[in-house]
Amino acid sequence: MYVVLVYDMEADRTQKMLRLSRRYLTHVQNSVLEGEISAGDLEELRGHIEALLKDGESVVLYELSSDSLLNRTVYGEDPTEDSRFI
Repeated sequence: MYVVLVYDMEADRTQKMLRLSRRYLTHVQNSVLEGEISAGDLEELRGHIEALLKDGESVVLYELSSDSLLNRTVYGEDPTEDSRFI
């Protein structure tokens, strides 16, 4: 499945969420990550997110069950292009 993750955290804690999320997804913008993820990895990520969040912070996960449901347009350089060659 394809996932887009968006987070809003205290400024001094954003690096914690970024490090966690980069283990599963590709960083594409400030506080935005996306990519293919297995159901098992998604459940693992959810558990880590819930453990990391403090009051007043939030994470939004947009899940697409099929690539055919995704219409993604990038203007300028696509940050996900580099991750495909790792």
